[in-house]
Order: sequence, then C-alpha cells, then structure tokens
Amino acid sequence: MPATIVVGLQWGDEGKGKTTDFLAEQTDFVVRYQGGDNAGHTVMLGDEVFKLHLVPSGILYPHIVPVIGPGVVVNPATLIDELDALAARGIDTSRLRASFACHLILPYHRALDVARETRLAGAKVGTTGRGIGPAYEDRAARTGLRLEDLLDARILRMKLDRVLPEKNAVLAALGAEARFEPEPLVEQALAWGRRLAPHLVDVTWLVQDALARGDHVLLEGAQGTLLDLDHGSYPFVTSSSPIAGGACTGGGIGPRQVDEVFGVMKAYATRVGSGPFPTELADDVGLGIAERGREVGTTTGRARRVGWFDAVSARYAVAVNSVSSIMLNKLDILSGVDPIRLCTAYQVDGRRVDAWPSSADLLARATPVYEDFAGWSEPIHAVRSLADLPDAARRYVTALEEYAGAPIVLVSVGPERTQTIERAWRPVRNRVPTVAG
Repeated sequence: MPATIVVGLQWGDEGKGKTTDFLAEQTDFVVRYQGGDNAGHTVMLGDEVFKLHLVPSGILYPHIVPVIGPGVVVNPATLIDELDALAARGIDTSRLRASFACHLILPYHRALDVARETRLAGAKVGTTGRGIGPAYEDRAARTGLRLEDLLDARILRMKLDRVLPEKNAVLAALGAEARFEPEPLVEQALAWGRRLAPHLVDVTWLVQDALARGDHVLLEGAQGTLLDLDHGSYPFVTSSSPIAGGACTGGGIGPRQVDEVFGVMKAYATRVGSGPFPTELADDVGLGIAERGREVGTTTGRARRVGWFDAVSARYAVAVNSVSSIMLNKLDILSGVDPIRLCTAYQVDGRRVDAWPSSADLLARATPVYEDFAGWSEPIHAVRSLADLPDAARRYVTALEEYAGAPIVLVSVGPERTQTIERAWRPVRNRVPTVAG
C-alpha cells in the first residue's frame, strides 16, 4: 500500500509544488492534508505557470485524482474561484474530490482574523488574514461548519443561529465594524453547496480504497515543519500540523501505509511573516538572493525574509518527520554568492546549542554559529548531472546532506521539471503494471 508524504523542512515556500510535479508521473492520487488558502504551490507545466492555493497540484495531470483531505479548512468562495480559473485555462476540474468533513472558512472567520491582527498591532503573529486560525478554533471547539453542511439548509440555519451571536459579540469587543446575520449567509452557503456537491465524497474511504488497489497516493502539505502548531516556533506558527504525522490525520491514512517521506528544502532559508529567524540576512547579499529567487509569497504576495541555510532546524525537521529522502531546491540561486554561510549551531545566552528549540523566546535569543563554504560563479541552470556541477557546489550539497542526516536524492537547478539532477537512486513506481505476453 504505497503512500508518499511530501513535507516542507523549513518555514514553508521550499518548492513542494515542484517536488510533487516531479513525482507526478508515478502518482495516482494527490491528497492535500492540512492548511487552507493561506498557502500556495507554484507549478510550471511546459511554458505555463500555475499558482495553486487550495486545489492539489495533481489537478494539472489527467491521470491523477486530486483530493482535498479532511484536515484542510476550505473557503468555498476561494475554491470555486480557483476551479473556475483552472477551467478557463483548459484544465479539467471534474476529477477534484473534497472531503465532506473539511471545515469551512466563512466570512466571519476572516473578519475575526483581521480584527485580532489589527488589535495586536506591533505584536501581531503575521497571519494572512484569511480566517485560517479562527476556522481551526471552531473545529477544536466543535462549533464549526463543514462542507457537508452546505447541502442542508436546516442544519445551516441551526448552526449559524447558534454561532453568530458570539462571533458578533467578539467582533464588537475587538472594535471591528463587521456584523453577520444568518439568512444572507445561508443563501450564499447553499449556492456554494450546489456548485461543490459533485466534488464532495468520503475522502477517507476514497484514499483507503485506492491504497487497497495498490494505487500510489502522494500526500502534500502546505507551510513547513517550522510552522507546525506543536513543533514549530510557537506562537509564530500556522494553525495545523504540516509535519508528516499530520498527513495521517489530515489525509485519512495510517502510519504503516506510508513507505516514503520526501522532505523538501531550499539551499538557503526564507520565512514569511513575523517571528524569530536566526540566520536572516538584512544586507545586499540577502536582497540579491531574494531578487534572483523571486522570493514573494504565492498566495499573499508578501516579500519573504531571506537567510542562510540553518542546519540546526534541518536536523530537527528530518527527525520529527522521519524523512527518508530530500529534494534540494534553488541551488542555482546561490551562483555568484561567495562565501556561502551555513549555520551549524546556535549560541544562546552564552552557551552552544545544537538542538532546535521549539520556543520562539529561545530562538529569538539565538546567534548562529557559521561554517563558510567557497561559492561558485558560473550559472548551473543547464546542469543535469552531479558530476557537471562546480566543485564548490558539490561540496555544499554534500555538507547539507551530512548536516541534515538524510540523503539528498534530487537537486533542483531551475523552476522547470527538467531542471533537476537525479543524484541518487530511489524506487520507481509504475502506475500501470506490466502485463506479460
């Protein structure tokens, strides 16, 4: 029962979309297992660029069933807009399946998100303002609405009548002007339900049946390990679990159904939003990397903060995800940078720290301990084998692998699928069994 998890090993934006794209030919199902439309994947298909926010990247391939798992929170308006935009570009969206159990992001969630961040001012968490956190709060409080509720007017009214007085009171207390009445929301929600009804299924059994047939299921998350609600730099984290363990709960599979955890990381580090970032670069080197790497959020359009690669967090991410292999992205962006610095440990309050502290307070006091590597000047976009990389680039990749503690099997030297070095052997799955005779 082959399932592969693709997980980000940094603060998100590692290039998980390209990794999924590269593995697509060996995949039958692509399941998104957490997060909402606060994240995005950028995928190049030929000369076309697709920016996906809720819809799994498998939608771009006619042999793949793209699935939104029960761990995802869904803004129905965003999902419908994304499906319409894909259809306008000739992409068949009829194969998309979404779980009845996905919790909804409704307009009052977005209003609450924005009102809280506004009130926090300089102490804000740095959310996208898309209602992700408030929707997950309602899920945990057992007051949330789910996709299945869009199909039943009676249940919609009952749940909204119960929850809206509290939401309006909180909005008033936060100084927000927005208020919500049940009936307009019911009418809008029922329209969403009519549009999305053909896509709604019991995803857990859909995925379990696929695995029982021997289909290859790939599970992709949003964000990255260091933004995990439990294992990241709390409170500057997301509201769900991007780590590999989250794929089981958010995708409807068990741990023994996973045979590969594919970690994804960049050759340097980036972070969007607030929170400590020990290796952050605030100089011309960082600005150059950001410009060449086009470090702007796929969903938010916010500029990403840029820093040197952090081996302390990489070791932690590999361990907590039980990573079996790694794809290294954007090595090409470091061409022309000399020296290249690699953080191997921290100094915190005068002592050396080799283990990642899952505490924003400790991380904010961390000073990186660097090892310097010689850079290379030549562009490497056209390189297709490890032997053809500059010696300095090979040494840097080897160092990243040794510090991370898992094999780097794919090295990306550009955004297109073909701009990938297959560095080491990994099992190749055949979607269609070969029949003798």
